[in-house]
Amino acid sequence: MAQLYFYYSSMNAGKSTALLQSAYNYRERGMNVLLLTALIDDRFGKGKIQSRIGLGSDAETFTSDMNLYDHILSMQAKDPLNYSCIFVDEAQFLTEDQVNQLSDIVDSHNIPVLCYGIRTDFRGELFPGSKRLLAISDKLTELKTICHCGKKAIMVVRKDEQGRAVAQGDQVVIGGNSTYVSLCRKHYKAAIAGN
Repeated sequence: MAQLYFYYSSMNAGKSTALLQSAYNYRERGMNVLLLTALIDDRFGKGKIQSRIGLGSDAETFTSDMNLYDHILSMQAKDPLNYSCIFVDEAQFLTEDQVNQLSDIVDSHNIPVLCYGIRTDFRGELFPGSKRLLAISDKLTELKTICHCGKKAIMVVRKDEQGRAVAQGDQVVIGGNSTYVSLCRKHYKAAIAGN
C-alpha cells in the first residue's frame, strides 16, 4: 500500500538532495515519477529543484490556489506511463487542503507521495503545509543538520541586511544562506533576544 511521507528539517539538511536521489532511484529502475515544487520559490528558476551540492532537476510547479488532486490526475492522463511516485519539494508551502488532496492521491490511486519541507518558520511557528503533514502523514522522518555549536539545529533565524536576527515579518520570504541560518534552540533564543 502506498503511503504519504513527510521528510522535514530546518534549512540546509539536504532535503532537496534526498528528494533528487530518491527520484533518481525510481527512474533508474524504469519507473515514472512526478516532481513538484512551489512556484513561489524561484531562486534557481521557475520549476527547478536544486540542491546546495549541485544536483538539480526540472519540476512541475504548484501554487496555493491549485487543486493538486485534479492537477495530478490531469497530468497523469496526458502521460503514457503511470506515476510510480510523486515527490514534493518545498512542502511547507502547501496548503492544508493540498496536503489532504495529496493524501487522496495516496489513498484512492495507490501512488506514494513523498513530501520534503521545513517544519517551522523563523518565528518558530509551523507552516500550514508542514502542520497538516505532521498530522496526517503515514511516515515522518526528520533530516538533521547542525548549528554552529555542533548541536542539532531545529530552528531557523531570518537575518536582516546587517546580519541581525529578525523576529517579525511575513512568514514567507524566499531566500537561502544569505537570508536564513539554522540554529539549535539555545542559539535561536539568543539570536532573537539580541534584538
